[in-house]
Amino acid sequence: MRAPPVVLASLAVLSAATIGIAAPKQRSKHHVTAEKFPQQLDKGIAWQRDPATGELHLFTPADQATTNTTNLGNGHAALRSLTQMVPVTCIVSAADGEAVPGLGREDFRIFDDGAPQPIAYFDASMQPASVALVIDASPSVLPDSDEMKQAAGALIDSLAPLDRAAVVDFSAHTYLLAPFSDVRDVIRRAVETIDIRALFGDTGGSNIYEGVYLAAERLFPGRTGRKAIILLTDGQDSGLGLTLDPWSESVHPGQPQNRLTFDDVVRALASQDIQVFAVSTENRPHIMTSAWLAAHADTTLISPDALRLGIPAYTDYLAELVRRAGGQLYFLNESSTVAGTFRQIAEKIRAEYTLGFYTQRPGGSSAALGWHSLRVEVVDHAGVSVSNRAAYYATAPAR
Repeated sequence: MRAPPVVLASLAVLSAATIGIAAPKQRSKHHVTAEKFPQQLDKGIAWQRDPATGELHLFTPADQATTNTTNLGNGHAALRSLTQMVPVTCIVSAADGEAVPGLGREDFRIFDDGAPQPIAYFDASMQPASVALVIDASPSVLPDSDEMKQAAGALIDSLAPLDRAAVVDFSAHTYLLAPFSDVRDVIRRAVETIDIRALFGDTGGSNIYEGVYLAAERLFPGRTGRKAIILLTDGQDSGLGLTLDPWSESVHPGQPQNRLTFDDVVRALASQDIQVFAVSTENRPHIMTSAWLAAHADTTLISPDALRLGIPAYTDYLAELVRRAGGQLYFLNESSTVAGTFRQIAEKIRAEYTLGFYTQRPGGSSAALGWHSLRVEVVDHAGVSVSNRAAYYATAPAR
């Protein structure tokens, strides 16, 4: 086994939608607990893509022995049916970047594929949040490892008392260090055990997006309330073969079908309305200001033109992940204090709004299988901006 970094995870479907060092034999004694954590989340998993719908399904060893849904978060299975209530979590920010509290249902408008929808559900941050902190523990982030752990600690200190957090780390493999808990000492101890040097034997690359996918699929199903993944990484994924050609985001005829893609990761996040707060250890590209990102909120950022603009591919994909899943992108080294950055993230989570609408169309039909665009507006409040996932995915009904 190996030693891990960190992940913390957070209205689910409201009704029914190279370093050549030998791998250590076991983690240090600080990682051994009576609860049998850490758990390797990718151990024995298999992928299978439905040829009819294109949806990727994850199977674990436990799935072979039981028909119950495996869920390390709270043991509940998510419900699906043809008619879904689609939850859309929003961050409303003032011009200075501060969260805007105190808004009501009447202040919002929501659009599904451009058509206005009645808001059937509204929650102004009353339910506790489930927050997963996902920390990169690959060798490439070693120079920033201490600062990343400090950041994780600052976030834990800033969460609301009833919020629950989980901790996961990843390098080539993904490990759950602590499942969702509101006991802060448990979460802090999990963070403190992170030792990137102990993961040097975990060779095989840095599987950032697989780690995010596993956290979404194995920790969050069935959880209600606001949900967020906070991802600390340099963004340099080696698992999905991503390039600045959007073609690389998905599978195509003639390619192996039973493999994870970037589109699958976004789909997993969107289907459960999990927002992503990505914190990059790299420098912010000069052009990638908050205003520039807001101006490109409705179109993909993945383009060969990114290099001409001075945007590395790995940073471009972090920004695209946040754009499509909802959330915000931060850069660890541009804040005067690490704690300040993570207190701001915690404040944004505490001030989130969740809207819900039904997917039933006029005439009684439901939204067609696949992606549907989402837009949320705040009316009669000049100067505010809204961040939410760019689309939702209408899933196939359970069989």
